Amino acid sequence: MYVFDIAAGSKQELYRELAGALDALTADEPDAVANMANAAALLWEYLPDLNWSGFYRNVADELVLGPFQGKAACIRIPFGKGVCGAAASTRETQRVEDVHAFPGHIACDAASRSELVVPIVHDGRLLGVLDLDSPSPARFDAEDAAGCEMLMQRLAPRIAAAG
Repeated sequence: MYVFDIAAGSKQELYRELAGALDALTADEPDAVANMANAAALLWEYLPDLNWSGFYRNVADELVLGPFQGKAACIRIPFGKGVCGAAASTRETQRVEDVHAFPGHIACDAASRSELVVPIVHDGRLLGVLDLDSPSPARFDAEDAAGCEMLMQRLAPRIAAAG
């Protein structure tokens, strides 16, 4: 259906190209779950060195597993618990170089070594979080955080309608 030729020379270019692909996949689709599923698959396919890419949705002030790529995952995460819960409660991106050093880290996959979690906020409402895990320590840098924040700003209105 969609063919994306993403061969970026820099991370900034990669995230610009991912934004275009995300727009193509989600622009005319009103279903939040379908849009999260395609976004998780897109990031899984084009971001190197991931072992998990997906979403946790805010359901009654608790994070509940949404669409993802990777091994089976924790289903529910309370706000404030683990990296995802920290991102949800603070509404700030969490970039963790060593998850084993993060207080209260939830180990859904023992192979994960670093994590990037981006809160998804629309009209002041927390919709959920994007969660990316890697088996490599310090996999995510400030450019990854900024790129994923930009992608989630684009995705937020496309998943807010059903929320």
